[in-house]
Amino acid sequence: MTYVRSFEKKMSVCSFEKNPLNMVARSTSTLGVKTHEFYLDKIWIDVPVEIEGYHPHLLCTGRFPTAMVLYSPGRTSTYPDDPPAHGLRFHYLGGGDEVGNVGIVLEDAEGTRLLLDYGIAPTSPPRYPNEAPVVHDAVITHSHIDHLGMAPWLCANHRTRLHGTIITSQLSDMMWRDCYKVSSIERYPLAWDKRDIDTALDSWYVHDFGVPWKHHAWDLTLHPAGHIPGAAMLHIQTPETSVLLTGDFDTRDSSLVKGAEPVQADILFVEGTYGGRDHPPKADEIGRFIDAVENVVRRGGTVLIPAFANGRTQDVVMMLHEHLPRLNVHVDGMGKRVAKTHLANPELLRDSKALERAWRWAKQVSSKSDRKKALGADVIVTTSGMLEGGPALWYLNRLRHDQKNAVFFTGYQARNTGGRGLLETGSIVIYGQRVDVALQTEQFSFSTHAGHQEILDFAKACQAKHVVVYHTDPNHARPPLVEALTEQGHVVHEPKNGESYIIEN
Repeated sequence: MTYVRSFEKKMSVCSFEKNPLNMVARSTSTLGVKTHEFYLDKIWIDVPVEIEGYHPHLLCTGRFPTAMVLYSPGRTSTYPDDPPAHGLRFHYLGGGDEVGNVGIVLEDAEGTRLLLDYGIAPTSPPRYPNEAPVVHDAVITHSHIDHLGMAPWLCANHRTRLHGTIITSQLSDMMWRDCYKVSSIERYPLAWDKRDIDTALDSWYVHDFGVPWKHHAWDLTLHPAGHIPGAAMLHIQTPETSVLLTGDFDTRDSSLVKGAEPVQADILFVEGTYGGRDHPPKADEIGRFIDAVENVVRRGGTVLIPAFANGRTQDVVMMLHEHLPRLNVHVDGMGKRVAKTHLANPELLRDSKALERAWRWAKQVSSKSDRKKALGADVIVTTSGMLEGGPALWYLNRLRHDQKNAVFFTGYQARNTGGRGLLETGSIVIYGQRVDVALQTEQFSFSTHAGHQEILDFAKACQAKHVVVYHTDPNHARPPLVEALTEQGHVVHEPKNGESYIIEN
């Protein structure tokens, strides 16, 4: 489902009014014409119009490159109206057979309903989950946009209460506003309005790890997920069964947080991003990274490190401070504000003092003059992590002319992103123009998602009879993971978006 964000009027035939997830058209003439041509984001499209009233469900047809269907709250949801007759029903609005875009509805025979996450897949163009049914409560596992990007729509349309950790709630404001800003710049549809952010911010209920709370007859408890600071797994104890949903998780310690520990459950919902792949030993990968940085600096170059703002920027700065303290390292982008939030919640960090020392050591870019000075640094760590915008493109545009410089990626580069294009073709679009970049380009694996073996070991330790594998590529990552989990003795489920499944108690 996609949402048309804005219209520009042609010929004064109709005017448009916008509500969250429901674009309506109102006639300003009595022409009695059934269809008009309108200008949308520089493209002419044919739009059905209801004269003298409101058109409740607008469908863009014909000449728009992607079919666009608007949510009409309560009308376009495919979720079943009635509770399951027995057992526990789960239904993926998104994230079932894809990475990101997560939204999971859980409901039992008593009608107790809960939503876990509601995000946007930050691809180009973005992908959106199916419309959520009415849910009064949603647990947000962590503050990445593919898990909370659609929460403002929930709160605006269903008055949904949001539950999560203190860091997740504090960072949500920044993530939503950045998402809105990017959507405006890139001119892609967004399902909610800027005003909905305030509604969502007022909807937070904060919970500490290990402290249960009641959701009707269910007991809910958050546990550390090890992914980024504040990331949580959700444990649900119903009268009939116990459930653990990992969200994005990692059992390995990182610089920022300790790894997730297993929690016994009958049913395990586990993210399988890295199914079929094991991470290289962390010490080996850090050594390879440090050696590569030293080599570039030794030849007089600057290393540009595009890094995700939330978690990766802080990890990389701590790594450089520990292993290469003599270097001149500059930090730019949204990661600076994220680090302040992390430092304000030291109890949720593995070693808050280490982050504090690293952050004082690195030079913070805060002005245009600082940015120019950073061009002479040994290392620049900045957003965005996939070279889709932010200061990273500004730096790359100026560093690309000197082959002594290098670009080092420390995170996943999605298809159709600037980072993936640079890795595969040696070129990238900068400010609307495709340019060749003849620099050393390397990719390092510092993922904070559990690898294949970590997932297997975790499922075994949880003693789960049923395992639901989600947040994974259904063609490559999921098959080997499903096979291995089955051989390990679990009953494995492979969900598809938009379909409902029942697990018997």
